[in-house]
Amino acid sequence: MVRAPIHPLTPWEQRRGARFGALLRQTRGDRSMVEVPAAAEVPAETLRKIETGRAPTPAFFTVAALAAALEVSLDERATACLPDGGRGNQAISA
Repeated sequence: MVRAPIHPLTPWEQRRGARFGALLRQTRGDRSMVEVPAAAEVPAETLRKIETGRAPTPAFFTVAALAAALEVSLDERATACLPDGGRGNQAISA
């Protein structure tokens, strides 16, 4: 399920969502847009929205299910979405 934000997203949040979507596309590789969400038990449209940046703030359990289906670490995905790609000590702030 894709959650609608209760407040407008900041430009940083939009960029983070775009980075996460691109990361999912890259990680999915040649696996189909049907195969991965089926394995994660999420709708294909949810994955499509995340990958295209139309859902830049997916629910945690959606992200966890997709990470498990793609066999990737949540820590690595979160780090890769930091503004500096995880090269520094910058924390995500709300």
